Amino acid sequence: MEFFDVLDDKGQLTGELKNREEVHRLGLWHRTVHVWIVNGQRELLIQKRSAQMQFCPNLWDISSAGHIEAGHSSIDTAIKEVEEELGLKLSESDFKHIFTVVQQFEWNDGILKNNEYNDVYLVKKDLNVNELKFDPVEVAEVKLIGIEELENKIKNKDESFVNHDAEYEELFKYFKKTGSAGENC
Repeated sequence: MEFFDVLDDKGQLTGELKNREEVHRLGLWHRTVHVWIVNGQRELLIQKRSAQMQFCPNLWDISSAGHIEAGHSSIDTAIKEVEEELGLKLSESDFKHIFTVVQQFEWNDGILKNNEYNDVYLVKKDLNVNELKFDPVEVAEVKLIGIEELENKIKNKDESFVNHDAEYEELFKYFKKTGSAGENC
């Protein structure tokens, strides 16, 4: 059973630990990591969530993501999730924390509530998607998509993508500010 550190609404640790089910049933604040992998051609790796996933099955999502378990660090979780979901072994130096975003939503008619602080990381890596050994329990498919193409899909409310509006907005601002997919990563 996974336990999470409970946060207050400002993102500070409360000292309380709760299991995953309780955290989502009660809508308690907790931390996650979101990892975006970008290549030198300004393409982002995205994953299609498997049909077995409780939240947003069969929708396109971030390269890799996961909850930070109690007592674990954000960067260690990012490294672990990328390896578990995509089969990529990376080191801490491959990751750049680019921002943290607050995300709140409900699903299953409000039975489950999600209140998260998402630490968002960027990894610059050229890779062959056909060589990835992704976890079929979590990931149905992976592909590369141009940053501008993804931005257009999100602006046009493409319903085949998980809704991360605040994160997408910050991500696109980041790429506009840096001017390229990785020169300033």
